[in-house]
Amino acid sequence: MTNYAVPPAAETLIPVMGSNALFPVRRIYCVGRNYAEHAREMGSDPNREPPFFFSKPRDAAVPGGGSIPFPPATDNLQHEVELVVAIGLGGLDIPETQALAHVYGYATGIDFTRRDLQMIAREKCHPWEPGKGMDHGAPISAIVPASHGAPSVDAAIWLKVNNAPRQAARLNQMTWNVAEIIHRLSHFFELAPGDLIFTGTPGGVSTVRRGDMITCGIDDLPQLHVSLI
Repeated sequence: MTNYAVPPAAETLIPVMGSNALFPVRRIYCVGRNYAEHAREMGSDPNREPPFFFSKPRDAAVPGGGSIPFPPATDNLQHEVELVVAIGLGGLDIPETQALAHVYGYATGIDFTRRDLQMIAREKCHPWEPGKGMDHGAPISAIVPASHGAPSVDAAIWLKVNNAPRQAARLNQMTWNVAEIIHRLSHFFELAPGDLIFTGTPGGVSTVRRGDMITCGIDDLPQLHVSLI
């Protein structure tokens, strides 16, 4: 029997649609400013440039959404709906032509951001963890296996707050598509089964407050419902 110095952390497990299987999360990677409209609203050049990446703790994932505590230390929490890619086959320097074979499935996710803390960090060239890495900051729907079909390239991606539309776009508006993201990300990190990639958000991000009800979705994937308490 293993003698742990402290109790080991619980696994983060995401349900798989249509089965009783669970997807164990290893790492969460995120793509920054992967839609031109979001790049503009963040004050950046929307022209196509190499994607950049940041991470969230794996236990930031909240399977199925539901009620999420409003995070401390922020006056400007913002929502970012995203297509999430679950990796089933790892690799380093994965060729773009083979990248989709490494995908286990797809889900709908929200990258919650303490925008005020992120902007302070950006201005001071500090790490983004205080703005991006908060507890409960990555709610995610059940994963739909790629064997059941991937979302179409022009699938709608959208988010509403208290039933009012906030974000609406199509996946084909991503600057870098899924295969390109996996290829580029695997140049910097050896991907492994259990990794999640949040692929970026369209324009329309806005501030949410305690008590708000958030609903979001992507065509052919489960919707995600979050209540901030």
